[in-house]
Amino acid sequence: MNLSLPVAELTALLLASVRAAAWLMISPPFNTNVIPAQIKALLSVAIALPVVPSIVGKVPALDTAAMVVSLAEQVVLGTALGFLTALLFAAVQAAGSLIDLFGGFSLAFAFDPMGATGNGGSGVFGRFYNLVAITLLFATDGHQLVLRGFTTSYNVLPLNGTLSLSNLQHLLTDGIVEMFAASLQIAGPLIAVLFCADIGLGLLSRVAPALNAFSLGFPVKILLTLTGVGLAMTMLPLAVENLVDKAVKAVMQAIGS
Repeated sequence: MNLSLPVAELTALLLASVRAAAWLMISPPFNTNVIPAQIKALLSVAIALPVVPSIVGKVPALDTAAMVVSLAEQVVLGTALGFLTALLFAAVQAAGSLIDLFGGFSLAFAFDPMGATGNGGSGVFGRFYNLVAITLLFATDGHQLVLRGFTTSYNVLPLNGTLSLSNLQHLLTDGIVEMFAASLQIAGPLIAVLFCADIGLGLLSRVAPALNAFSLGFPVKILLTLTGVGLAMTMLPLAVENLVDKAVKAVMQAIGS
C-alpha cells in the first residue's frame, strides 16, 4: 500500500506555523514566561491550521534554497508584527516604572542590582502594571482582537509576500512616540502628585530642619503612591483598550491592509 502525503499542505502548515511561533514569542499577552514553550508551539500550529487552505496555493518551490529563504521571511514577518504589538503594550510597564522611579520603589535596585537583573530590570509597579494589563487582555477578550489582526496577515501577505520595510520604519517610529505618550498619560497624574510632594518636603526641611523631612518622606511617598495607584486602577482598563486598538491598527498598516 502506497502512502501519499499532501506535501503542499504540510509545507504551508510548516511555514505558517513558523510565522505564528515567531509572533507568539514576542507579542503580548503570549510572550510571558507563564506560558510554556510547548504550549506556544502547539498554539502556533493551531493558529496556522485554519489558514492552510487559503495559502496552500502560495507555497514556494520545494527546493532547499527557496525553503530556507521562505522560512527566514516568515520569521522576520512574525517578529516584526509581534514587535509592533509589544512596543505599544510596553507603555503600561513603562508607566509602572515611572511610578517606581518617582515613588522611590526603584531605590532597592541601587542596593541590590543583581536582584534587579533577576527580576527583568523592572520595579514593583512595573511588574504589577504589566501583570494587570495581561489580565485585562484576557478578561476583556482583547487577546482575540490581537490574534485576529495577526491572522489577517496570512490573507494580505501570504507565504510569497514581502513586508514593506519603509512602511515598517515609519510604524516603528510612530510606535515609539505612542509608547512614551501613553506611558506619560497613564502615570502623569501620579507623577505630578509625587513631584509636588517632593517640593513640599523640601520646603518643610528648610522651614523646620528638626523634623528630619528626609526620613519622613519615605512613608509619605509610599502612602501617596499606593493611594494614587489605587485610584488610577479605574482608568487602566480604558488605557489597555486604547492600546489594543492602536496595536491592531499598526499591524493592519504594516501588512498593507
